[in-house]
Amino acid sequence: MKSTSLLLHEAAILLRLTGPLVLAQLAQTSMGFVDTVMAGRVGAVDLAAVAVGSSLFFPVYLFLVGLLTAVTPLVAQAHGRGEGLAVRHSIRQGMVIGLATGILLMPVLWVMAPFMAWMGVSPEVIPRTGRYLFAISWALPVAGIFLALRNGADGLGRPRLSMFAGFLGLLVNVIANYLLIYGKLGLPALGGVGCGWATSLSLLTMLLFMAILLQRSRIAGTAHLCAPTPDAAKWAVGPFLRLGLPMGLTLFIECSIFAVIALFIAKLGAQVVAAHQIALNFAALLYMLPFSLATALTVRIGFTIGRRRSRRLRRTVRVGMGLALGGSTLTCLLILTFAPEIAALYTPDVRVRQLAASLLCLAAIFQLPDAVQTCCGGILRGCKDTRVPLLLMLLAYWGIGLPMGYGLGLGGLGGRTPGPQGFWIGLILALTAAAGLLGYRVWVMVKRLETGKRGQPVTAGRP
Repeated sequence: MKSTSLLLHEAAILLRLTGPLVLAQLAQTSMGFVDTVMAGRVGAVDLAAVAVGSSLFFPVYLFLVGLLTAVTPLVAQAHGRGEGLAVRHSIRQGMVIGLATGILLMPVLWVMAPFMAWMGVSPEVIPRTGRYLFAISWALPVAGIFLALRNGADGLGRPRLSMFAGFLGLLVNVIANYLLIYGKLGLPALGGVGCGWATSLSLLTMLLFMAILLQRSRIAGTAHLCAPTPDAAKWAVGPFLRLGLPMGLTLFIECSIFAVIALFIAKLGAQVVAAHQIALNFAALLYMLPFSLATALTVRIGFTIGRRRSRRLRRTVRVGMGLALGGSTLTCLLILTFAPEIAALYTPDVRVRQLAASLLCLAAIFQLPDAVQTCCGGILRGCKDTRVPLLLMLLAYWGIGLPMGYGLGLGGLGGRTPGPQGFWIGLILALTAAAGLLGYRVWVMVKRLETGKRGQPVTAGRP
C-alpha cells in the first residue's frame, strides 16, 4: 500500500508539472495558427511568405530552444541542493548566452534569398519572405533571454509562470497582427510581414512579463537577475555549452529530418503533400503531451539528483515512463478510431482525406515509441547527459529512419510502389530505434548515479 501511495504521489507531482507546460506549448503553437489564418486573409502571396518564412525560422529557433534547455537541469539540480546562488548563476548565464547566440543567429535569416531561389520558391514570394525573416529575426535575441528565464522557472518547478507568459504572448500576437497586417490605428499595412514584427513584439512582452513574475516569486536565486554580476569574469561557459549544444543539435536533427522528408514527398504531387501535411500537423499537436511530460521529468529528475535520493530517482523514472506509455496508448487509440474524421477537419477533398487517414494510422503506431524516446530524452537531460543521446538520435534518425524511409518511399525497396507511406514507416523505425537506444542509456545512467560511478552518488535516503 505504501509503495502504491508513493507511486501515485509521484504521478500527481509529474501531472501537476505537465499540465501548465502543455497549456504553455498550446499557446506557442496557437501563435503560428493565428499567423497563418490572419495572413491568409490578405492574399496567397502573403500566406506563402509566412509559410516559407516560418519553415526557415523554426529550425534556427529550435536550435536556440535546445541550447537554452540546459538552464532547466542546471537550475533543477541547484534548487534540489538548496543553492540559491547557483540557481541565479545558471539563469543569468543562460540569459547572456541566449542573447549572444540570438544576435549571432540573426544574420542567418537575412541571407536566405539565394537558398529560397535554389529551392525553387516563387520569385514573387521571395522578397516578401525576406522582409518577414528580417522582422522575425529580431525575436531571436529576445527569445534567447526569455527562454533562459522560462526554463529557469520550469527548473524551479513553477511551470505556471510559462503558461501565464504564453497566453499573454498569444493575446499580444493577435492584437499586433491585427494592427500591423491590416494597417489599423494609422499604422502601415504590412501584410504577412506584419506577422514577423508581431512575433518579435509578443516575445518581448513575454520576456518582460516573465522577468516580473520571477522577481516577485521570492524563490531563492530569482532576485536581482538583471543586476551587474561581480564574478562575471569567472563565468565558464564551457560546461553550459557542453550541456546545451548537444540539445540544440538534437532538436535541429529532429526538425531537419521532417523538412527533408517533406522535400522528398514534394516530388509525389500536391495531393500527397497535402495529405502528408495534415497527418504531420495533427501528430505535432499531440506531440505537445509527451514533450511537456519530458520537460516535467527533466525538472523532477534534476531536483531528485540535487536532493541525492536514489529511491525517488528510480520511482520517478518508472512513473514517468508509465505515464508516457499510458498517454501514448490513448492518443494511438484516438487516432485509429477517428482518423477519417480528423482528416475531414482539414480538407473537403475526398482523395486527400483518404490518403491523410491512412497516414494518420501510421502516425498512431509511432505514438508509443515517440513518447518513450521523448521522455527518455527528458530523463537524460535531468541527469545532464546530452552528448551520448545526440549521437544515438543521429544514428536512429539519419542512420536508420531516413535511409529506410527513402528506400521504401521512393527507392522501390522491397518492391514497394513509391508513396508517402514508406517515409512514415521509416519514421516509425527511427522512433523505435531511438526509444530502444535512449531507454538503454537511461538504465545505464540511473545505475551510474546509484553506484557513484559518475560523480557523487545519489544516496538512498528518505523518499
